[in-house]
Amino acid sequence: MFRSRTGRRGGTATALLAAAALMLTLGACGVDTVTPQDARGEAGTDDKAGSTPRRVDCAKVKCIALTFDAGPGEDTPRLLDVLKQKQVPATFFLLGSKHVNRYPEVVKRIADEGHEVANHTWSHRILTDLDAAEVRDELSRTQDAVEKLTGRKPTLMRPPQGRTDDTVSEVSRELGLAQVLWSITAKDYSTTDSALIRKRVLEQAHGDGIILLHDIYDGTVPAVPSIIDELKLRGFTFVTVPELLAPGKAEPGAVYRPERD
Repeated sequence: MFRSRTGRRGGTATALLAAAALMLTLGACGVDTVTPQDARGEAGTDDKAGSTPRRVDCAKVKCIALTFDAGPGEDTPRLLDVLKQKQVPATFFLLGSKHVNRYPEVVKRIADEGHEVANHTWSHRILTDLDAAEVRDELSRTQDAVEKLTGRKPTLMRPPQGRTDDTVSEVSRELGLAQVLWSITAKDYSTTDSALIRKRVLEQAHGDGIILLHDIYDGTVPAVPSIIDELKLRGFTFVTVPELLAPGKAEPGAVYRPERD
């Protein structure tokens, strides 16, 4: 979910609630999803060639992936400072227009500091409302912009509002992009209350979970340090999305979503 910084303190409650409810209705889209457990199981015990090297074995360790959508923004450097201090990797699903092209040095820093750089489209259009050519344009423009800055095209994407279908999946496959949804959301687009954001994340936290936050909203970055500290106390290990799937590899076109405990 995305709104501009200038409008983020205001209303649009109906649209936000509709987006927040999406996780309850996504199955109606008819797109099969793959869990991290399934991805690891399909890979077997040996690493696939080209799969992500594992710092940890998420089949044996309680892993969780911290992800941020719709940036980078003016608060992202402060977030990167926190992640560096606490030695936590994250996955950033970046927007192209007014974000990647506005903060190129931040994009480079995200990549240089070992985080996973991923695609959240060019202008946050709802992909299921578009034809194949329009979907391709939304994704490929961000692919090209990120590659120009980092030397590498993303292999992961997150469709805006989590909305995907067969057309989106096919175009994603063509572009070498796996689709990544989530299982934990703080609905941080609807509040500036950092304590509430923290509470929502911690209440939903589970092994193999994927946390959805946005580094463009006022309450989010201040909530991150205490979220990290508490989850570490609970025995969680933070990983990027590719690490969560390893030794499996995110397959282009496939849709990945954890199951809640």
